[in-house]
Amino acid sequence: MANTSAVCTSFKVLLMKGQMDFTASTGDSFKIAMYDSDATLAAATTDYSTSEEITNTSGTAYTAGGEALTNVTPVSSSTTAYTDFSDVSWTDASFTANAALIYNTTTGTGTGTTDAVAAIAFGGDKTATSGTFTIQFPAAAASTAILRIA
Repeated sequence: MANTSAVCTSFKVLLMKGQMDFTASTGDSFKIAMYDSDATLAAATTDYSTSEEITNTSGTAYTAGGEALTNVTPVSSSTTAYTDFSDVSWTDASFTANAALIYNTTTGTGTGTTDAVAAIAFGGDKTATSGTFTIQFPAAAASTAILRIA
């Protein structure tokens, strides 16, 4: 099964229960983990898992669990509420990734100690060899932000 991009269904339920806080500096903590093409990230993903998480082939750039994200406080424009994260990079990276998972490290209401937010499929393998691997989030705007409710 392939990785697919989706806002996780369990995340939508947690939003309705008021169990996610994206407020910058005072809200929950979020991370992004990288996965290979054998992973099955999709809307049904509920928690962070080490299964099929990538490893660094050389160097020390990637560690299990991924990188911490910097929250951008949610805002609205017209009838759309949205939030975003600052871009994240791994330097001196040597790895191949096919997808990523944004997850909350504060809540832990699912079957594990974390809650999935969104799966991001890259549309194919992306490789860095002794270089910088960057996740560049779309612009924080009502029609482009990585997380938005219209």
